[in-house]
Amino acid sequence: MIDNPQVLGESVLVITAEFDRWADTDGVPARDRLDVLGLDATGRLVVVELKRGTADRDVHLQAITYAALVSRFDLDTLAQAHRDFLTGRGQAVALDVCRQRLLDHVDGDWSPELLQRSRQVIIAAGFPKQVTHTVVWLSEMNLDIDLVQVGLWKVEGHLVVGFTKVYPTPEVEMFTLAPARVEAKVAAQKLEERSRARNAAHVLVGASLLPDGTRLRLTPRHGAPQSIREAILAWVSEDDSRATAAWNNSTAKPLTWDADGRTYSPTGLANHIFRNVTDRTPDGIQGTTWWDVDTEHVPETVDPGEWAALAGASLADLAKQLSGVRKDWTSLHTLLSAIPSGRWTTYGDVASVIDSHAVPVGIHLATCGQCPNAWRVLTAAGRVSAGFQWTDPTRTDKPTDVLTAEGVRFDGGAAVPEARLPMEALQRLLSS
Repeated sequence: MIDNPQVLGESVLVITAEFDRWADTDGVPARDRLDVLGLDATGRLVVVELKRGTADRDVHLQAITYAALVSRFDLDTLAQAHRDFLTGRGQAVALDVCRQRLLDHVDGDWSPELLQRSRQVIIAAGFPKQVTHTVVWLSEMNLDIDLVQVGLWKVEGHLVVGFTKVYPTPEVEMFTLAPARVEAKVAAQKLEERSRARNAAHVLVGASLLPDGTRLRLTPRHGAPQSIREAILAWVSEDDSRATAAWNNSTAKPLTWDADGRTYSPTGLANHIFRNVTDRTPDGIQGTTWWDVDTEHVPETVDPGEWAALAGASLADLAKQLSGVRKDWTSLHTLLSAIPSGRWTTYGDVASVIDSHAVPVGIHLATCGQCPNAWRVLTAAGRVSAGFQWTDPTRTDKPTDVLTAEGVRFDGGAAVPEARLPMEALQRLLSS
């Protein structure tokens, strides 16, 4: 768990392990030992209970007990625990450094309310029905508990460990647990806003939609009433660098603000701007709604026509469009290898067939170096993309010349539509 904290969820920092330095009200140390304590980027603690075999019938009670014990921890307590943990692993780190590391890991302001609402993760080889039934009910009562099943195999002399989240499944989270969280108190509302913002960043990075350096422009929206939006726009007009940022494909802090050159999360930067203008603490801003793609600046690896289609879309809007898109390009390579000589297709059609988006497909084709038949993918207008590059950098011939030799006719620099593969034909090529 310590070496692979991604098993516990996205962006989890391990604070300590095998922690037993609590004391009761009489000052007598408790004997309970917490297996792993983490901190996720939304600002919640992650309490982890590990069982080597099938979980005990009351394992969820242990997890809840630990959650109650850590609910009173503050930043200084956690920083000291993290320092002791690192010291035990041979890393000499100052207490102030540990404290700042915790602050930097949280996407937004440090919130004691969120810190009290820990997420519990129970990992075991199996779970009795008493545990699963109780955990389902507790989750419906707005207590977050994940059940993760672990399996261990020996493959060719090597040990292989696999983890499967058995509860809650995505469907359960969406249709059963989400409504309860919407009705929760202020802390749960903050958590939802931060989670949505972080999920949007993960979706965009996972789909490779935006190349590093993509220009973004500020349009204040969610979490700011109209009067404050107008005040922010007036403040921005005094210095245009306040309204622009550059994207980098980091799930933690993907925005570099032009005004100060520092990196922020979308919500972190929106909060920073809100405070500068109002001298107040924002509450519940979803920062991914504040930043739009500046389509006037077209990256070299992107087809200008496809890039223009992103105009007016915020990061949150784009994430909704791209839900489910990932970086696995196996299906793309399979499809490209099947496109026959003398035919051509478009970035948009290819993206539709493989459930992706035209922009990341274009970026991948321009940077992959191994994509077969890449010259047979053109813009929607039938032209070679400005970002096209040969997989062999020594090639100097033009894609249009190769396509012409294969039998594709060009009229005014655009491939004739008669040679374009219909969508149905592309789908058959992928499934065959």
